[in-house]
Amino acid sequence: MSRSKDRAAAELFADLYPRLAGWCRRLVDDDGTAHEIASEAFTRLWTRWTAVEEPRGFLYVTAANLVRDHWRKLERERRAVRRVGTEAALARPQEGAETSVPVRMLVQSLPERLRTVVLLYYYADLPVREIARLTERREGTVKADLHAAREYLRARLGGRLDHTH
Repeated sequence: MSRSKDRAAAELFADLYPRLAGWCRRLVDDDGTAHEIASEAFTRLWTRWTAVEEPRGFLYVTAANLVRDHWRKLERERRAVRRVGTEAALARPQEGAETSVPVRMLVQSLPERLRTVVLLYYYADLPVREIARLTERREGTVKADLHAAREYLRARLGGRLDHTH
């Protein structure tokens, strides 16, 4: 990288890394994992630095994909533990458990096409137009996916979902 590109990269890192790591932290509930994901997103950006038109969007989409991979890994681990029976008591649903499920876990359970737009819109605070561009979908499709995700979450939360965003 040239000096000007190095400087631009350093400024981008200083500006976005804390927010990206904080965003990841809210999604994965672990500081170390959040920093690993944010660092990996930046590493992937640096390898494509000259080809990426919108670094912020690239970082959040990449981080969303890495968060999804993390969640999948955790779910595989949970299933493996349940199979050997060590979580039998914890795996039994408790009365009222449906209404106490954290929203993050419900977001995690969304189909990928809905989960991605929810993560980018509500957690990364990207506008619909940018999400449409980054995911190569029409704006109307992104809006429809957001609506479908809100309906799914509202149903799972028993109607206790505020969608004022």
